This record gives sequence, structure tokens and C-alpha cells, in this order.
Amino acid sequence: MDKFIYKKSAGITALSASMTDFTYKKHSHKEYAIGVTLRGIQEYNLDGSLQLSYQNGVMLFNPEQAHDGMAHDEAGLDYVMLYIEPQLLLEVIEKKDIVRFSTPIVYDYTLEQKILSLSNAILSEKDAALCSELLLSLTDSLIQTNLSTEYKKDNALIRKAKDMVHTNLETVLKLDEICNELDLSKFQFIRLFKAHTGISPYQYFLNCKIERAKQLIEKNGDIYSAVAECGFVDLTHLNKHFKSVYGTTAFEYRSHIN
Repeated sequence: MDKFIYKKSAGITALSASMTDFTYKKHSHKEYAIGVTLRGIQEYNLDGSLQLSYQNGVMLFNPEQAHDGMAHDEAGLDYVMLYIEPQLLLEVIEKKDIVRFSTPIVYDYTLEQKILSLSNAILSEKDAALCSELLLSLTDSLIQTNLSTEYKKDNALIRKAKDMVHTNLETVLKLDEICNELDLSKFQFIRLFKAHTGISPYQYFLNCKIERAKQLIEKNGDIYSAVAECGFVDLTHLNKHFKSVYGTTAFEYRSHIN
């Protein structure tokens, strides 16, 4: 049976997941995502390469790094994941420039235990002060082992396109307007965008709408305002896309977080 439980504390979202049949649609997160495979094998495509995270594997995703996800076989898998806002991580490690994970999967016992300690604290609703202390301990280990400051900044055209997408989430994707602004043909733009982000402009647009809906639900708990403000046809439309990225419906997510 597929099961996804979310909790949030100290600005960090924790996920406890068990899945057998569920498959994540290709998507990305604006946060860093750091997790541990507890049982089974997690299979996903990342930056054009197939990744397999076995038991005790530590999975490291950078912000806006497109990926999908599924159980490798019928035995299914269990895992935990932490989602950390880039600004929060930079504040903790006292850096101004964004940092990137250089390796997608590592097997590091100390790092694994610190991820589990923080995720368990959030999921069991421990004090936020304790969660903040555990986050500091985790990031200290990340700096020592897996963080690289080498970061390839977005192509200027891609950044401009992303900005245009973010300002029009409540409407349909205005591909012609973006292409005119960038002085590219529709197919040149799609090819360029996918080469830089790993997903198509439409996938990115939809992903941003879902992400924005999640933020609104976390902020005020009003699912219907999220439907309206993010341009979804109705709650069913939002739930369909929300579940493809988060494993739960918007209503279920709200019941976990609020």
C-alpha cells in the first residue's frame, strides 16, 4: 500500500513514504531534498542518468533538479526525505552563494543517521528548537562530505523565461509571448529550456503551479483559494497534479501540515 506522511517544523518539511505501485511524475522542487532509503530500492532518472538507491543510500537533490521516482521492483520501498529551502540552508552554513550536491547518492553512515534523527524529530512533532539543532548538525556533515560550491548559473535566457512563467501561474502557459520576448522560435526555445532544466517548459510551468499551491495551502490552509490563484480548473484538477508530485491529494497534505 502506498503511504505518504508530511510534517513541517523549523522551516523544514519531512516526508515518510512507503510505496509499491506509485510512480512520481517527472518534477523538481525549489528546495534541496535529502533522504534515506530505508527498505527496498528507489529508482529514478536524474540529469539523464538512471539512479538506484539501495537500503541506507543517502539521496541528494539540488533545487530545480528534475527527477521521477518509483520502487525498483514489486517488493516496494520505504524512505524518508527532508525538504530544505535554499535560503535556510545557506543561512545555516553561513554562505551567500548557492551550493550544489556533487553526487546524487552516497553511502555515509554518519550522514544517514543525522538525516534520520532530524526526520524522526519532525515527524514525531518534537520542539522546533531541537529540530533546528539537528539541522545544524546535519549541515555540518554535508559540508564535510558532499557539498560543492561549483554552480553553473542558469543561462540568461532561461532565467528570463522562468521569471515570465512565475508571473503568470494563474493563466495558461504563454509560450508565444515568451518566445517573442527571447527572440527564439517555439522549437528552439523548447529544446534550449529542456537542455538546461531537464524538463519541458510546460512541465516546468505545471510544476511551478503545483509548488505554488503547496505554499498557499501551508500558509493559510485554504485549498480552494489555491485552486483559484494557481489557475486550476477545479479541486479534482489540482489533486490529480498534486498527487503526481507529492503522492497525496492537496486535502491530505493539508491535514498533515496544518
